[in-house]
Amino acid sequence: MEELKYPIGHYQKPNVFTKEILSEAISVIEQFPKKIKQEVEGLTDEQLDTPYRPNGWTVRQVVHHCADSHINAFIRIKMALTENTPTIKPYAEALWAELADGKTLPVEPSLSIIENVHLRWVTVLKNMKDEEFNRSFIHPEKGKELSLHESTGMYAWHCKHHLAHITELKKRKGWK
Repeated sequence: MEELKYPIGHYQKPNVFTKEILSEAISVIEQFPKKIKQEVEGLTDEQLDTPYRPNGWTVRQVVHHCADSHINAFIRIKMALTENTPTIKPYAEALWAELADGKTLPVEPSLSIIENVHLRWVTVLKNMKDEEFNRSFIHPEKGKELSLHESTGMYAWHCKHHLAHITELKKRKGWK
């Protein structure tokens, strides 16, 4: 079950965020909209409504969750860049995934959100100065301060994590 839940493993924070690590994380975030769209294009409603693991979200819910999560990530970065160590507002992502939009809407609106939020997000990330990545926000659920280095790394992992939920399900089911 752990492999189905975390197909790429848990996020591992690097000891040091080098320019190379940060550049790779930004590239992952930049490529994500294209990759997730390619993976869900052509899936039927039945396939989109298939959970990626027992008692897990459906592919449809994963796509909508990524839109919700990445909107929040983008806002958190903008807050950290414009405020002094703001405390961000967490949200009940599991409950959001159970709302009607996450369970029933076609994935196209969320794919559009992902594409456009990522365009803006990557524009901000690519134009940040090195010292701006040291800015941070407080995440009350995690009980700690997160730098924008760490946040960027975590969201690159998040992109790969949820993409793997979809790609691994497709492999197991023999879907193209």
